[in-house]
Amino acid sequence: MKDDLVLLVVGSGGREFAVAKKLKESRHVKTVYCAPGNVGMQTIGVETVPIEETDLDGLLDFAQSKHVDWTFVGPENGITDKFEKAGQKIFGPNQRAAQLEGSKDYALRFMNKYDVPTARHETFTSAETCIAGVKDFAYPVVIKEDGLAGGKGVTIAQNEAVAQETIKEMFAGGQTAVVLEECLVGPEYSMFVVVSEDQFTILPMAQDHKRVGDGDKGPNTGGMGSYSPLPQLKKEDRQRMIHEIVKPTMNGLVQGNYHYCGVLYIGLMMTEGGPKVIEYNVRLGDPETQVVLPRVKNDFAELIDAAVNHEKLPEIEENDQSVLGIVVCSKGYPTHPAPNVKIGKLPAGTNTYIDYANVKGNLDNLIGDGGRLFMVISEADNLVQAQDNVYSYLSKLDLPDCFYRHDIGNRALRD
Repeated sequence: MKDDLVLLVVGSGGREFAVAKKLKESRHVKTVYCAPGNVGMQTIGVETVPIEETDLDGLLDFAQSKHVDWTFVGPENGITDKFEKAGQKIFGPNQRAAQLEGSKDYALRFMNKYDVPTARHETFTSAETCIAGVKDFAYPVVIKEDGLAGGKGVTIAQNEAVAQETIKEMFAGGQTAVVLEECLVGPEYSMFVVVSEDQFTILPMAQDHKRVGDGDKGPNTGGMGSYSPLPQLKKEDRQRMIHEIVKPTMNGLVQGNYHYCGVLYIGLMMTEGGPKVIEYNVRLGDPETQVVLPRVKNDFAELIDAAVNHEKLPEIEENDQSVLGIVVCSKGYPTHPAPNVKIGKLPAGTNTYIDYANVKGNLDNLIGDGGRLFMVISEADNLVQAQDNVYSYLSKLDLPDCFYRHDIGNRALRD
């Protein structure tokens, strides 16, 4: 591959921060731009560009004017088709492949067609038929909005009253389809597969914490914290996931002519009957990216360069470090996050560091600009030490308008 690469990362959150940081570490990379990025990216030498991720024309003009070698897409936003048509190399799924995330029903039909194990399910296009269909499912029942919901469009209804209310709200809120699923039982895991046409390689696995409150209480969020590796996951179970889920998924992508080039996130549950897919996403996860990428020994730019040029993908080498990260959020998240939360200057940590997300202002006087503001991360010899490091740092912060979970990583330490 060539040296002095000029790269563009699209997005502004903690995931894009972690991606840009990892790419910047490569000896092959000269410049990393991030559009629009966030104010914290100056700490890692990444140049932010004031172009919104929805401004596809602006992004294309920028990539062409700066002779960007290739672009890494954070969120899926229809950019890939536009860039490819203009001859710009890009790492991210096309719009057809993005339906695997954009529609729960589409993803389930894909799984059915290519024999990928998942929960028993049915899709409904009206509140009346959906409420009637609930009778065919035991409680608790999983109710999912068909379209994109930022990780928050899922309700686990414990009884009929909650199920009916949820279904009515989803349709009233503009959903044209709602999916009912049996409630699977077992530990959840996040698997990230780097795909280039008919090739794939697998990044280190992680576990996310979706619920907003300690003890997995409260509504789903975009993710409150994560850790890697997974000491509770047996090697043979990971192999089953590859054999029973990744391989038939890849078979479907190839047979279906999806021309997939990007990351496929597979949310998995290890049930008594074996691994089953909860959902696909067509991008790296947030906050898992922030703990997964530090464990990749490979040159990340070499990996993505091989993918966009459809060259042989390297086997992923994982280091032995344990990485744990905890997300700090604005009060009221995920339903009504407080605006313009005062953060101030975050102190340097001796064995922790910050991946910035929804922040504005400047590094001496940061202001929260969304729900999930930043993530405190530690790399250590074991998860216990990493967890202690992060909570020790957090305990010294004075952020009355923010909150975080106090049990991130306990599943690995308890199980």
